[in-house]
Amino acid sequence: MRAPVLNISRSILGQPWRWRGAAADARDEGFSPDDLVTQLLLARGCPRDAIESHRSPTIRGFMPDPSIFRDMDRAADRVADAVMAGEAITVFGDYDVDGATSAALLIRLLRDLGSDPAAYIPDRLMEGYGPSGEALVRIAAGGAKLIVTVDCGAQAFDALLQAKQVGVDVIVVDHHQCGTALPEAYALVNPNRLDEDEGAAHGHLAAVGVAFLLGAAVIRVLRGRGWFASRAEPKLLDLLDIVALGTVADVASLRGLNRAFVAQGIKVMAGRRNIGMSALIDASRLDRAPTCTDLGFALGPRINAGGRVGKSDLGVRLLTTADPQEAQAIAAELDRLNEERRAIERAVQDAAEQAVIGQDNRAVAVVAGGGWHPGVIGIVAGRLKEKLGRPAIVIALDADGVGKGSGRSIAGVDLGAAVLAAKDMGLLVAGGGHAMAAGLTVASGGVDALADFLDARLASDVAAARDDRALLLDTLVAPGGLTPMLVESLEEGGPYGAGWPGPRIVAGPVRIIKADIVGERHVRLIVAGRDGRSFKGIAFGAVESALGQALLGAGPDRALWLAGRPKINQWGSRTSAELHVEDAAWVD
Repeated sequence: MRAPVLNISRSILGQPWRWRGAAADARDEGFSPDDLVTQLLLARGCPRDAIESHRSPTIRGFMPDPSIFRDMDRAADRVADAVMAGEAITVFGDYDVDGATSAALLIRLLRDLGSDPAAYIPDRLMEGYGPSGEALVRIAAGGAKLIVTVDCGAQAFDALLQAKQVGVDVIVVDHHQCGTALPEAYALVNPNRLDEDEGAAHGHLAAVGVAFLLGAAVIRVLRGRGWFASRAEPKLLDLLDIVALGTVADVASLRGLNRAFVAQGIKVMAGRRNIGMSALIDASRLDRAPTCTDLGFALGPRINAGGRVGKSDLGVRLLTTADPQEAQAIAAELDRLNEERRAIERAVQDAAEQAVIGQDNRAVAVVAGGGWHPGVIGIVAGRLKEKLGRPAIVIALDADGVGKGSGRSIAGVDLGAAVLAAKDMGLLVAGGGHAMAAGLTVASGGVDALADFLDARLASDVAAARDDRALLLDTLVAPGGLTPMLVESLEEGGPYGAGWPGPRIVAGPVRIIKADIVGERHVRLIVAGRDGRSFKGIAFGAVESALGQALLGAGPDRALWLAGRPKINQWGSRTSAELHVEDAAWVD
């Protein structure tokens, strides 16, 4: 299916359309031009000699030797020592989905190994992000000999020093960017350490992926010590549903090992082996096996809701419980909290959109407000970033003017590194993150200076990224070709997500038969091609945009190309394909 000539230099939304990567040249790569899946893989940067491994990603095909990571062997030996000696272990996690899944994975594994670990998830509002010295000392005073922090700790210098002073060993399992100096941990396993060698190739892993690798290393050590001579060896692959959820929800790039984690994890999830995960699926009202999209937009937000507006440990408790009734109760509570979170989020979103007015000349949108709930600022920052097409940071100010902020970036702009630089310059009390997301604490009165610093540091990167902003397309489809079979074929190139974008097609030429408003903000369409064959489409949130106004006013006498994501529409027993429209262009 060779990409046809389609020269759209300026669409209704004012952006050029381009064929993605190798989409137009699959035939030149030595493959059949009709092999749509091969075309999709090549267009996303898959090497020619890795087509088959990417078509059906497996753990065996992508799993590295855990020992390539710095401190991994030291960490695995220490955990194995604790398991065999019956030492008290506490897993200290972050309150988001990656932190909850990382903690749940290690807790479940340690239980299977014969240990009885405790979990500690800090309260977002009362304790903030990451381990504090007070918390670690208190855990040690309670009898813990080993603390494993997951999805946090890479910047916890003071806290880990205090833990060392009271004689407790702390292993840090993280993926957030590190500085040149590292905190005094017993071991720090993080592919994004600046001194990492081979492991640096896996810097896209979420923390739950790093935790999985630690689990594999621990099992290997215990196997070598004969620990399983009288007990069953845990099946680490049975925990891949947890790994998949954390990876997708943390918006980790679905390349390399992450592709295998998600592809195989979704299969495990469909088997409903985890009682808590099964209850979460039911609470999300999914009547089918979850997809990658469901992990990001249905399951993940419910786990997140506990940390954002409720009890921080609910997600870990749900994913580690063996009691079906407890699982159902926790899942129901998370579902309720998720609805509460949505209402809070809408209020902060409206306020943030008002606050950003007048910042059109800023490379990074930085907004702050008193009374904003810090539990939703990350979500709002993501929505603001999508709307503006540039990085955004949303800061919730407390009564003393101290701000807790969360930022989201665009491809090609390393926000985490910029936040670390701002911290090094004394502009932040605390801060860190990775390329696409960051968190920070700013002193009272420090927001303007932070905004000026980020604007100066990132202006050229943002300009370059935005100049290259084009709608990337995979293939052209005639109106009659948008079928469920096509959508199923396109899905074979997945799993799709961050770093491995879902397929986008151009359908047309079409004429609009009917266009109306649904749900106040969305434009619903029925369109038909020259041969009369039709399909349905919807442009979400487009009513007030140039796209929505064009679609509503087009009429049947003018032809368009429609660009968007093809999806399956299930209505009762009837299955059809529809297009989620993202842009359109007039046919000359």
